[in-house]
Amino acid sequence: MTAEQVRITVFDTTLRDGEQSPGCSMNHQEKLRLAHQLDRLGADVIEAGFPIASDGDFEAVKAIAGVIRRPVIAGLARACRPDIERAWEALKDAARPRIHVFLATSDIHLQYKLRITRDQCLAQARDAVRFAKSLCDDVEFSPEDATRTDCDFLCKVLEAVVEAGATTLNIPDTVGFTIPSEFGELISTIRRRVKGIENVTISAHCHNDLGMAVANTMAAIAAGARQVECTINGIGERAGNAALEEIVMAMRVRRDRYPYETGIVGEQLFCASQMLSEITGVPVQPNKAVTGRNAFAHEAGIHQDGVLKNPLTYEIMTPQSVGVPDSKLVLGKHSGRHALNIRCEQLGYQFDRRALDDIYRRFVRLADKIKHVEDHHLLELIRETHKPAASATPLFESMPTAVAAAASVSAQESQRFPLVPQPNAFGLPLPVPTDQHHDQEDYLWGV
Repeated sequence: MTAEQVRITVFDTTLRDGEQSPGCSMNHQEKLRLAHQLDRLGADVIEAGFPIASDGDFEAVKAIAGVIRRPVIAGLARACRPDIERAWEALKDAARPRIHVFLATSDIHLQYKLRITRDQCLAQARDAVRFAKSLCDDVEFSPEDATRTDCDFLCKVLEAVVEAGATTLNIPDTVGFTIPSEFGELISTIRRRVKGIENVTISAHCHNDLGMAVANTMAAIAAGARQVECTINGIGERAGNAALEEIVMAMRVRRDRYPYETGIVGEQLFCASQMLSEITGVPVQPNKAVTGRNAFAHEAGIHQDGVLKNPLTYEIMTPQSVGVPDSKLVLGKHSGRHALNIRCEQLGYQFDRRALDDIYRRFVRLADKIKHVEDHHLLELIRETHKPAASATPLFESMPTAVAAAASVSAQESQRFPLVPQPNAFGLPLPVPTDQHHDQEDYLWGV
């Protein structure tokens, strides 16, 4: 790792903040199962739950702390002794325990929710961190609603908890209020003004109420935050949290702008996403970045034509890099002849140009009616359009012959057009030679 490639700690809160998403609660065994997957994924910190919330949550945190040994296991606690004691009781058998203490600091929370003054808030935060520190060496403090807190008061609270022993300062955008430029400036201000900040880790915890959780998190990293708090699939309160998979892949794809490293195993991202969806029963939205069903699916003819020749024409990361088996060509009214021909070959049929034109015209009419043409639709269309017995010279080969031919073509294609072409001296993919025919229809549908 070079001097520029700073390590970013990934703090996963799927089991705590993510579970607070309506409909996403998990029982003891489900939490333990997902914790094992988060361990395989390479999360540095797993926030296992809120032990004071219920006996079930306490037992789940205790079980995870007892068997997951590599990552830090964190438990959440309000800034009061009963919460902190309960969290420590659940965490004390962990190989690397962390008590995460939080207290609201914004005036609106102090006045209407906690009904305390700023001075009382300052004292409570300092005393709570000091008590947590007496039990556990690793203490994280979060000033809830930090982005709506008076900056001078926020810095004063942060300085007090650093002096009391906090090792991580988490800056939460609790209600998803901030924007990237503003949040980056806040992180910079904290780094500049808080005494002792050089001895602690600054963390960012962003919510997605305005759809900017990931962007705000990336701005925080650029401004000096070295821990990110996130969830699988971006689940969490209201509109959710910053999505772990999006943060990690943003850093990997745009290393030119974010020269940072994480310990996340990219190939485990899709598995984690699918496991969470299966456990909670909450599906991933189709157009979800990185792990959604459509993230590596292509319907437009120009996109399909490009991807068939070189996947990097329309894919900025390979499906395999995030654990997705492969790209998917979706056959619809926007698809071109090239994609249709490839799919026919995969199904065991090879057509001459004239027959393919006939199939294509019928295919487009069908796609206009049913939107997506599945394999069984295509097979039925082929059978209706070209019957072997009706022609002395069959327009398509028998299934075994076609499969063999398709396999041969596939092998040749994989040699000529590898999934990830080697880059040139400038770090860009080398141009891919091709002698394949281009159809006008393949260029009708673009960006």
